Amino acid sequence: MKPTILTTSPSSSQQLPLRPSIFLNPTPLPLSAPSRRRIRVSNLPSRCTAAAPSDDDPTTTSTSQSPEHSIFGGQKELTGIQPLVKSLSPPVRLATSAIVVAGAFAAGYQLGYRFGGNRNAALGGAAVLGAAGGAAAYAVRASVPEVAAVELHNYVAGFNDPGVVKRDDIDKIASKYGVSKQDEAFNAELCDLYLRFVQSVIPPGNQELIGSEVDTIIRFKSALGIDDPEAAAMHMEIGRRIFRQRLETGDREADIEQRRAFQKLIYVSTLVFGEASTFLLPWKRVFKVTDAQVEVAIRDNAQRLYTSKLKTISRDLTVDQLVSLREAQLLYRLSDELAEDLFKEHSRKLVEENITAALNVLKSRTRAPRGVTEVVEQLDRILAFNNLLVTLKNHADADRFARGIVPVSLIGGDYDSDRKIDDLKLLYRAYAADAVSSGHMEVNKLEALNQLRNIFGLGKREAEAITLDVTSKAYRKRLAQSFSGGDMEAADSKAAFLQKLCDELHFDPQRASQIHEEIYRQKLQQCVADGELSEEDVKALLRLRVMLCIPQETVEAAHSDICGSLFEKVVKEAIASGVDGYDAEVKKSVRKAAHGLRLTREAAMSIASKAVRRIFINYIKRARASQNRTESARELKKMIAFNTLVVTELVADIKGESSDKASEEVVEVEAKQYEDEEWESLQTLRKIRPNKELTAKLGKQGQTEINLKDDLPERDRTDLYKTYLLYCITGEVTNIPFGAQITTKKDDSEYVLLNQLGGILGLTPKEIVEVHRGLAEQAFRQQAEVILADGQLTKARIDQLNEVQKQVGLPPEYAQK
Repeated sequence: MKPTILTTSPSSSQQLPLRPSIFLNPTPLPLSAPSRRRIRVSNLPSRCTAAAPSDDDPTTTSTSQSPEHSIFGGQKELTGIQPLVKSLSPPVRLATSAIVVAGAFAAGYQLGYRFGGNRNAALGGAAVLGAAGGAAAYAVRASVPEVAAVELHNYVAGFNDPGVVKRDDIDKIASKYGVSKQDEAFNAELCDLYLRFVQSVIPPGNQELIGSEVDTIIRFKSALGIDDPEAAAMHMEIGRRIFRQRLETGDREADIEQRRAFQKLIYVSTLVFGEASTFLLPWKRVFKVTDAQVEVAIRDNAQRLYTSKLKTISRDLTVDQLVSLREAQLLYRLSDELAEDLFKEHSRKLVEENITAALNVLKSRTRAPRGVTEVVEQLDRILAFNNLLVTLKNHADADRFARGIVPVSLIGGDYDSDRKIDDLKLLYRAYAADAVSSGHMEVNKLEALNQLRNIFGLGKREAEAITLDVTSKAYRKRLAQSFSGGDMEAADSKAAFLQKLCDELHFDPQRASQIHEEIYRQKLQQCVADGELSEEDVKALLRLRVMLCIPQETVEAAHSDICGSLFEKVVKEAIASGVDGYDAEVKKSVRKAAHGLRLTREAAMSIASKAVRRIFINYIKRARASQNRTESARELKKMIAFNTLVVTELVADIKGESSDKASEEVVEVEAKQYEDEEWESLQTLRKIRPNKELTAKLGKQGQTEINLKDDLPERDRTDLYKTYLLYCITGEVTNIPFGAQITTKKDDSEYVLLNQLGGILGLTPKEIVEVHRGLAEQAFRQQAEVILADGQLTKARIDQLNEVQKQVGLPPEYAQK
């Protein structure tokens, strides 16, 4: 398609081939772009300034130009009969033309008659000179529109500011020469002036619009009195010229500049003609520009203009500014959604400036004395700005305000990232610390912290953790001051005094109780640093407990943890010394720790029990991992020896008794147990019952208070006991070469160790009896199956079974089963 370029002068009547979407989707062409001089007219502020000569100052300043170099091309001069035409008014011109024609006819008639001598010659001469006079009159009349156009041009070009052109003056020029704006020459000059003005007002290339272009063009168009269709044709002509420049462009940057210029032309033109632009500006038909591309051009330029307008908005917003912003948004044809986003972004950037300034102060290596104060001032500015936005949002005339007036949020900005959240936490902590620096926190400071948390986008738990940490330090400081100053000592009610501190700091009393416990624990650790608590330490701890209102169970738990850990260390060292290392020095350290740390006997025994049972379990693991019964029994025997030589002494030292006395108590308890059961029927049971001879031979008995009853299931404990019982019955088996075995018979002392093993395993007398009886039943059953292999029960075989029953010691009622 090759549309004809709309033009009003012969010099611009040419055709130009166009490409689809050539401006909004450009493709660089390898053509060289000739240099072009743009003369821009500053609209009232700066852009539409064309200088005119002045009698007072004939020179040209840097901000003005002579008429010869104005945007309208300078002054034009009249030629030929044009000066004569200019000097004649329309009536005089008409009368003069009539006189000239009449005089020409008269002169021709006289000359023809004089030289021809007849009337026909006279009429011929009159016709010839009359035609010449008519031609002269026509020439005068034909030059009138051109003279009017020249005067129009010189009138407009003669102003320093085209904005002062008046429509009345232009109408006077038209009336002066008797022409109308529909006259071709006059109208062509009007269009040319308008085209030059519009081209000068719209900034070239990448220069941004300033927002007043549309109003300036509309006022100039109205002053010229040019019709909308003709004015729209000039906008399209400017588009053709931009396109022509694009064809001459040889580099990508220049091509992009032309595209931006075309977008600005579309935007300004659309606003100039309003709703009629759809019909007056055929971008799609002439330039193959789609409706979507037009919308993009309008949207992008409106955004830039609105953004430029927003730059004048500071944190001290006023109602007039917001109303002006709303009016500018509507004028720029910017949608509410985009306007809202841009205002939010601008508000966020204002806040980010304060945040950056505060962080620079906070992270400065050479922090000034007022560093923290400056940080708080920056954050207070943010809060004041946020409060102002909230107030304006709820204003009665909020509908007339710019869109996007909401509380500030950093979402989508420079500080909306995981890397920046730590910086925001630092600022939040600094503000919270300043809020409690006086020893109490006001309600308005709490509200400010909540607003700051919402602005920074901190989670509730994160903010609470920071606030809790800051107020905890402030609470500790107030406690220390109260202790040193004697205020707490003088208080009638310690609980009421502590509650008052919590209320002033808006501090959680439960967290305060935790701090009290931490303080008590720290004091307790200092007191037991030497391994024991003196009377003075006990009194100091008691005073601290009363002052801080610490419950008794909390005190006991602290002593159990701290003193217990020290005692546990002593117990582990004593146990680690082994059966040969538990000497007098170890006994002394155990007794000192057990009584010097002022642990209750139950607590001390509980700690010792955990450590001892851990060693017992290690012995049992090794016994289970053994390859045969003999090796397993040896590990169990080591455990029994460890219990007798180490654990028994340890228990005695904890209780403050001698190990002999503890051993006697064990024997008495076991003897009492044996009296309650039927121990005489089974031979193996009789053997484990301690007697005076064996007790004297083997020495003291092992303790049974610490056992594995709760650490191993009953089946595992009975299996271990049964393993050692079989070892006691069969003796120690030793393998010799050639596959032979030697069994060493054991004496009854092994059964006494078996009895001690039962105590370590925590077996009850009933469980022990069950193990012995079960083993006897198993032995009797095996012998009975051999004797009664053929199923014949004779008297001799009955006697033989009775003999076996006596050998294994199985009661008759169990043998009959």
